[in-house]
Amino acid sequence: MEKAREEKRYRIGEAAQMVGVEPYVLRYWESEFPELKPERTAKGQRLYAKQHLDLLKRIKTLLHKERVTIEGARIRLREEEKWSGVFREITQELREMREILKK
Repeated sequence: MEKAREEKRYRIGEAAQMVGVEPYVLRYWESEFPELKPERTAKGQRLYAKQHLDLLKRIKTLLHKERVTIEGARIRLREEEKWSGVFREITQELREMREILKK
């Protein structure tokens, strides 16, 4: 039953195909972006979860479409993470305020 609840994981070839790059690109990005740390099997195979795929797609967009350097992409990802934390806090505060106003 717990197996059904586990999040799907993808091997490097599958993940690379889903992102639209070659597997060696994912290995390189893993060395350049510290927040990209896929799980490993006992044999050392990389396993990518949905949040990894989302991050990989964002990296690809920054590098290929927006033509940002790797260093620039690192900076943008850090900034985006910082702002997403701020938005989460604001959203939580608004929910709490709404609950207070309902009373």
